[in-house]
Amino acid sequence: MNKEVTVAICDSHEKAEKVVKELQESGFDMKKLSIVGKDYHEEDKVIGFYNTGDRMKNWGSAGAFWGGIWGFVFGAGFFLIPGLGPVMLAGPIVSSLVGGLEGAVVVGGLSALGGALYGIGIPKDSVLQYETALKADKFLVIAHGNSEELEKAKNIMSSTLGTKVEMESKESAEA
Repeated sequence: MNKEVTVAICDSHEKAEKVVKELQESGFDMKKLSIVGKDYHEEDKVIGFYNTGDRMKNWGSAGAFWGGIWGFVFGAGFFLIPGLGPVMLAGPIVSSLVGGLEGAVVVGGLSALGGALYGIGIPKDSVLQYETALKADKFLVIAHGNSEELEKAKNIMSSTLGTKVEMESKESAEA
């Protein structure tokens, strides 16, 4: 089976929020959307926790952005990832990351987040690009679904951001 996703790299949380709102207004199923971004404020106390059945209860410093995002997307997580720092995730990617952490499965030298990206359908050669974007304080908006849904999401993301957005396919990239 071919695993495909569409990934947009957003330069700011405002752009990520705009993409999410455009997808939501177009009727895209918000349960098929993942968002990944760094939390900018490190503290000595816990600033969030993972909860698949509900929503994040504590947001940290990016509260307004993440609070708005969690209004659309289900499943949330906050993780401290070595080499990346505090990262907040929403959507199907959370279970992929947690599954990898619980099973201690990290694919061929990839970080835990890289393994999660790989697990949702992103080829290994693209994982580094997305991890680099996150290290540069950018956000990933990831659409999951069938080819028709992903094409629609790609077009919305591209027009909203004014840049080309690609579909990622693990099977076709590594076949």
